[in-house]
Amino acid sequence: MNHALLSKAVSGTVNPPLLPLPDRVAELLSELGSPPRLAAHLRAVHDVAHQLVEWLEQEYPAVALDREAVLFGAATHDIGKTVHLAELAGPGSAHEEAGQTLLLGHGISPELARFAATHASWVDKRVGLDDLLVSLADKIWKNKRVTDLEDLVVARLAEATGRAAWEEFIALDGILACIGDTADERLAFQASFPIYG
Repeated sequence: MNHALLSKAVSGTVNPPLLPLPDRVAELLSELGSPPRLAAHLRAVHDVAHQLVEWLEQEYPAVALDREAVLFGAATHDIGKTVHLAELAGPGSAHEEAGQTLLLGHGISPELARFAATHASWVDKRVGLDDLLVSLADKIWKNKRVTDLEDLVVARLAEATGRAAWEEFIALDGILACIGDTADERLAFQASFPIYG
């Protein structure tokens, strides 16, 4: 039963329509015996990250970002919760370092494994736009607005375009509001899967 639920959470036909997780991530979640709820969460965040990347590529073609890294990062950012199951239902940050270590141990490059550790620490000066996008996707999938995080993204966009920060804020606010409008459906999708097998 758990395998069938995991498969549905990873790539099954669902409402709302969500992109399936990448094959490598699906294989990894299966190997790790991921709880279906975690897979559903990763899928929802991955889908939102895809929407953000599509928007950026369309509206900001000159802004440098690593599309595949952002999408992989969103699809694996909470993978450490396979080890720290209690953090699926409650607060905690032990999954961050554990996730990075887990990914590295499964042959994932440090450049991709880093998102497991950086998705909740966007104030670190070494965090780039790719990391900020994963963090943003991890918040806006459920329509949670985090001013400090959004301000960092706005600053990066303003720096890249040379436009005023308020212009970039209006643009970002528009896409986040649009994505946030479907948060209830994503939350219901995630909640439809059990935390434990």
